[in-house]
Amino acid sequence: MDTEERVNKLKPLLREVLEILGEDPEREGLRRTPERWARALVTYTRGYQDDPENHLKVIFQLDEDDYPMGSDDMVIVDSIAFTSTCEHHIAPFRGLVHIAYIPSPETRIITGLSKLSRVVEVFARRFQVQERMTQQIARAIDEHLSPLGVIVVAQAVHYCMVQRGVEQRGSTTTTTARRGVFLTNSELETRFQEYLKVRMDGSKV
Repeated sequence: MDTEERVNKLKPLLREVLEILGEDPEREGLRRTPERWARALVTYTRGYQDDPENHLKVIFQLDEDDYPMGSDDMVIVDSIAFTSTCEHHIAPFRGLVHIAYIPSPETRIITGLSKLSRVVEVFARRFQVQERMTQQIARAIDEHLSPLGVIVVAQAVHYCMVQRGVEQRGSTTTTTARRGVFLTNSELETRFQEYLKVRMDGSKV
């Protein structure tokens, strides 16, 4: 089903939602709202139409002299901004994802740095819970790049907590996913977390 088909199917349903909530879909400010809302929903969930493999299949190989056997040097991309939609209340949550992975010394495979941002986008543009999204990002990198290890940290503000219920405006949720050597070598995670602390404090670029 293409975008226009989705929009056309959603429009009458969203018009009915407005009526159920007590609004008049025919008043000036709302006449085009069902279509705008439908297009927005299609945009918010476009990750369902994408596959992380489309981005992670773009790979490069480090020279053996540049990446000696047994190296534990990390490739780090931090502060990848995202906006997703909570599947429980269909409310936005937004924040930052930080990723580090250690290329395998046998294959020495890396990917383009922008591709990691694309992977975050693929999973963020779906109805989500932060915990699952974090795991999905780590799993995709682990499966397609086969690194020694990967760690993903996501930090987000959830508007279902800000606008309803407990209304916690200053609360941030942090989730972590680890694969490979990050599960067995705590020193590596400590190095990554220390880097993030310095980076977030702004004392080092």
